[in-house]
Amino acid sequence: MTFSKLAPLTLTVAIAASLVACGKTEAPATADAAKPAFDLSQIKTPLISLDVADLDPSISACTDLNGFVNSKWLAANPVPGDQTTWGSFEILRERSLEVQHALVEQAAASNAKAGSVEAKIGDIWKTGSDEAAIETAGITPLAPELERIAALGDTAAIGKYLRDSYAQGQGFLFSFGGNADYKDSGNVIAYAGQGGLGLPEKGYYFDEAQAKIRDAYVAYIAQTLELSGVDAAQAAEQANAVMAFETRLAKASLSRIELRDPSKRYNPVSAADADKITPNFSWSAFFDTLKVPAANKFSLAQPGFFAEVDKMLADVPAATWQAYLRFHTVDNAAPYLSKAFEQANFDFYSKTLRGQQEMQPRWKRVLDSVNGAMGEALGQLYVDAVFPAESKVQMQHLVENLSAALKARLETLPWMGEDTRKKALEKWASFTPKIGYPDKWRDWSGLQTGGEGYLANMRAARAFNYRYMLDKIGKPVDKSEWGMSPQTVNAYYNATKNEIVFPAAILQPPFFDAKADPALNYGGIGAVIGHEMMHGYDDSGSQFAANGNFDNWWTDSDRSAFNGRTDQLVAQFDNYEALPGINVKGKLTLGENIGDLGGLTVAYDALQMALKEDPARNVPVDGYSEDQRFFMNWATVWRRNFTDGELRVRLNTDPHAPANFRANGAPSNMPSFAAAFECKAGQPMVRADDKRVVIW
Repeated sequence: MTFSKLAPLTLTVAIAASLVACGKTEAPATADAAKPAFDLSQIKTPLISLDVADLDPSISACTDLNGFVNSKWLAANPVPGDQTTWGSFEILRERSLEVQHALVEQAAASNAKAGSVEAKIGDIWKTGSDEAAIETAGITPLAPELERIAALGDTAAIGKYLRDSYAQGQGFLFSFGGNADYKDSGNVIAYAGQGGLGLPEKGYYFDEAQAKIRDAYVAYIAQTLELSGVDAAQAAEQANAVMAFETRLAKASLSRIELRDPSKRYNPVSAADADKITPNFSWSAFFDTLKVPAANKFSLAQPGFFAEVDKMLADVPAATWQAYLRFHTVDNAAPYLSKAFEQANFDFYSKTLRGQQEMQPRWKRVLDSVNGAMGEALGQLYVDAVFPAESKVQMQHLVENLSAALKARLETLPWMGEDTRKKALEKWASFTPKIGYPDKWRDWSGLQTGGEGYLANMRAARAFNYRYMLDKIGKPVDKSEWGMSPQTVNAYYNATKNEIVFPAAILQPPFFDAKADPALNYGGIGAVIGHEMMHGYDDSGSQFAANGNFDNWWTDSDRSAFNGRTDQLVAQFDNYEALPGINVKGKLTLGENIGDLGGLTVAYDALQMALKEDPARNVPVDGYSEDQRFFMNWATVWRRNFTDGELRVRLNTDPHAPANFRANGAPSNMPSFAAAFECKAGQPMVRADDKRVVIW
């Protein structure tokens, strides 16, 4: 449901609501208090903004808006060796990382009170930066766990190990976490979902085009096992067994496209009923071990997957289970172990799979760990240092304008009947916007860190965060919590809370600039606001009502009319060829494409409303009208290069279409774009009437 990058699957279930826990504030400062001085001149990465010098006059906007706005910049800015993508999002992320780097250095160097947020951030930073200590430790920090895995001899022992590992936040065979009940969104229940794969998606285990990736993965499994102490010949044999094991899991898994359907993610059962599906794996015992009150109701999504896992507990030899668990335990820990493990992990997942040529510098890798362990805590320091209060005020005004424009659209949709329209407007009225940072910061007092080691600190943080999430199960949803940290360059919509969320770090050019003319802000962050609102009405979000419950509020005829229009959008994106012979998957990317088309449409309406309120602002800038600059900045947002490897992975896994197609896709359906640039019928950016997609 996010606006930009696809978030990786973790122990928690990858569905609409976030699982971040919030509580009292530890640090004395808040975002509304006086901010400590921060020297912005320290930031070396320049901002991207719409600049006429970047435009390519040899390419007509009516032929290729993305090429007209971005081609010169893209040609001059290839993907750096330590990245897999490079563009607007990555540049803002680099700027955010530079600020965060200064903050964690400051925290590590300070005489912070023991147990304070700063001290804990400092502990992770210092142990992660101590390469000599990490190298000396080698795999020793994992030795006790590997010994336990090596002793697993039967189904009962494996089941107990799985229960115990999940209790420490270390599980990977399936996803398990707390989330709002789809049918009672005010309360949290447990969700169990498919998982256990080392490759990005089930298709990687079967598609002929991925044969080389499969071979490289088997080699990586063998390499990891050998590094962990397994004899080379045995490691090779075990790697093939692990691959066969995961292939069984993949065969029983649903595809990313299938998982877009909320009904495929929600299957409420009792623990007793679940035990009948998996007689070799007791869910009742699992909940007892995790201290989770879920005996009466939890979601066992993808029951076919769990039935297969249950068979595997009975018929897969213990030695194969040992190899699978050993490999994934070491693989998950590799970024925190000595160089050989970290390098092997990078060589497969980043270089072979995604085309990244160089490992990022140590400080960035450790900073990623700090964000994974204590992201919101670091976000509090970030907001206090660099987020201006006036940005939040101006964003609130933009949200109000976009909301008014959306309402006007909903009130006049010709294809929507009055019964459905009434429900759509009820949902509109219940949107909750969150801007910049949480009103209530999370409590980190229960997390214990120290100087004993990098992996130890990361595992402590993982266990702490997982326990914090588990403790929400069986309780009311905390609607104040956030699913992203303030320093994240992204935005998201949450269906079960019906909220739209915009972290502080995205509120910079090209998305938002307090000094810019209206066109740039409406074509940037305005379109983002509209995009997130429209997720409430996309193919998935539209299945959730105003109160956040999974509930059909559409008449059959209106749903049919909606599906007919979205099918046209699927066809449009199915026809985009991203790499030779490889097209975008229109069904996989449908939700984001609906968000783009609807978001850009209502953002354009809101711009026209703003210009009527202040006609003096409706003047050309650098020779381009406000309407033209609106669409030009939309394209600037999607200025992005990819490595071929990264693009291949995303085409199989990412619900977002590649950036160049997002830049062109929505405008090509909008008569306002054609009018702004005086495009003619038949030009590539003007879709014929029978092909033009009109939803909102």
